[in-house]
Amino acid sequence: MNRTLYLSPPSFDGFDGGAGSRYQARREVTSFWYPTWLAQPAALTPNSRLLDCPPQGIDLAQCLAIARDFGQIILHTSTPSLKNDCRVAEAIKQQQPDTRIGFVGAHTMVLPAETLKASWAIDWVGRKEFDFTCQEVATGRDLADIAGLSYKNRDGKIIHNPERAMITDMDTLPWVADVYHRDLDIEKYFIGYLLHPYISMYTGRGCPAQCTFCLWPQTIGGHQYRVRSPQNVAAEMAYMKQLFPQVREFFFDDDTFTANLPRAREIARRLGPLGVNWSCNSRANLDYDTIKSFKDNGLRLFLVGYESGNDGILQRIKKGVSTDDMRRFTRACHRAGVVIHGTFILGLPVETPATIEQTINFARELDVFSLQVSLAAPYPGTELYDQARLNGWFVKKDKTDLVETDGFQQSTLAYPEATKEEIFEAVDRFYRRYYLRPRPILRIIKTMLEDKDVLVRRCREGYEFFKSLNQRKADLAAAKKAA
Repeated sequence: MNRTLYLSPPSFDGFDGGAGSRYQARREVTSFWYPTWLAQPAALTPNSRLLDCPPQGIDLAQCLAIARDFGQIILHTSTPSLKNDCRVAEAIKQQQPDTRIGFVGAHTMVLPAETLKASWAIDWVGRKEFDFTCQEVATGRDLADIAGLSYKNRDGKIIHNPERAMITDMDTLPWVADVYHRDLDIEKYFIGYLLHPYISMYTGRGCPAQCTFCLWPQTIGGHQYRVRSPQNVAAEMAYMKQLFPQVREFFFDDDTFTANLPRAREIARRLGPLGVNWSCNSRANLDYDTIKSFKDNGLRLFLVGYESGNDGILQRIKKGVSTDDMRRFTRACHRAGVVIHGTFILGLPVETPATIEQTINFARELDVFSLQVSLAAPYPGTELYDQARLNGWFVKKDKTDLVETDGFQQSTLAYPEATKEEIFEAVDRFYRRYYLRPRPILRIIKTMLEDKDVLVRRCREGYEFFKSLNQRKADLAAAKKAA
């Protein structure tokens, strides 16, 4: 059996494109999610290695030197990074032609044939959940016999094997803890709103929500929330605590950890005695008693997708939560002492200058601890992508061109009352009008005064934040000049 390298390739400087990032782009401050989607099959594969290049600071030359020791390389790709990832694969093949290279990720699931055609260096691609697909490739099985896989035969013809069944018993998957410990320097993973160092992991896959823009449920995860048992999750958390005593926060990266509330409550009850800080993704629809019970058992923060302050947009994207629901939830979190990092998206259908202003004012009203403002990203395989194609909302012929040459998001959609430039410019205005107020400034200063490490970190993040906003302005000016 050839040794297998699971690879998140080198990319744009600061590009968070690894196999745990929901939307692959460069952030306003240095941010790296864990490559959990690759760590899982790596845990299934004996004698393998996980190489996560961007956060570990590994450039192409170093990556190629490491790749020489592996006969099988499985590379996680994404729509924004595909061209770059193809160049990395070709460089690997050029130095060692008999290396077998496979690509996995949401992009390969939606566009398997197109991905195979993207480069001569790609031998196969995985579709949907690829954990056991990768394991079977690593054991040397003939590609023709592996479900859930598309490949090129000896004549160059593309063959699509039968689909692989989704995993129903999530407890059959091994823990990622040992792979993290063996292959990753956890100190190099940063998320601005999480305590450092942090670790993220999944306790389940899939999401019952129907949000039209959300990538993972519409591609790999599905809309059924398939979960690990509470005892399995609590056991790995106890093991993680022993393995990583320096970790200050654990983040459950399930699309919606609170989608199954009885299970979430049971996990919380089991985590309380461990004495760990934990955080998770949640919809803005929990009541105070539930939030307080989580807080009493170690919950520190909710990551909440508010998306918009306009109820019409929320209905069109099938959010399933109204602005009034969001207000009640946010007040309950403030009362319980649970921190919120809110995410908002500009450019959802059908944005106008008035709805942008409404969303900015809504965010200021909620006054969560921190927020992120993104541009609508119509990934192939999502309902948003299909809507944009049918309605002519795309501003470029290449509908997969989602980031600038520096890795920052670009505005890819436009509407009758909102141009791509107006939507793009609104991100900068949103950030400045939210953060340049007394209350957010005082909150940030308070955290800096309480912890010297946080003081240093916030100074760095502040520098990166304003530098990124200036870079956005430069990108917009260059686009206008090119037009």
